[in-house]
Amino acid sequence: MLKIVLATSNPHKIEEINSVSVPFGIEFVLPDEGFNPIEDGSTFEENSYAKALAAAQCEMGERKYFMADDSGLCVDFLNGAPGLKSARYAPSAQEKIEKLLDALKDAKENQRGAKFVCSLVLIDKTGNILNKTTGICKGKIAHNQCGEGGFGYDPIFIVENKNKTMAELSQDEKSKVSHRGRALMDMLVWIKCANLK
Repeated sequence: MLKIVLATSNPHKIEEINSVSVPFGIEFVLPDEGFNPIEDGSTFEENSYAKALAAAQCEMGERKYFMADDSGLCVDFLNGAPGLKSARYAPSAQEKIEKLLDALKDAKENQRGAKFVCSLVLIDKTGNILNKTTGICKGKIAHNQCGEGGFGYDPIFIVENKNKTMAELSQDEKSKVSHRGRALMDMLVWIKCANLK
């Protein structure tokens, strides 16, 4: 099993990604202590690289590969906001949802379009970029929360052609259509073809 450090402190994210990656013979693990990235990039890709590099710099063992994702929700009516600030839009998940719904209270139905974007970057111990992928999931913002699954903005994001929020999808359904699932699948296929050891 190839072990790759995933630059996150969120064990839920590791669990979600491993449910897809383990059949590929790839397992993601948390970074060593001291992982504290500064996300000051102007794109999802720049932030993703900064996180991967921070994980590589605090690696104390023999692990050679480091991957990070940066993702966010871009809403048409808000000119792409919250975008890069999606994780810092409000203090808690519930407050983020409430703030976004409030910001859209004057939006017409055809102005509620949105997309989740995920940028994945894979680097080696010295910071060289080995591969990068981007996944996009289109949809719109619901008027009310619905569903118990997922996290973040999932309960208010209606997936295009699904008529369900991301939080109403099963883990398997979500992995197939989500921005992270799409970017991850492209990355896993690349890793297998590249035959990383």
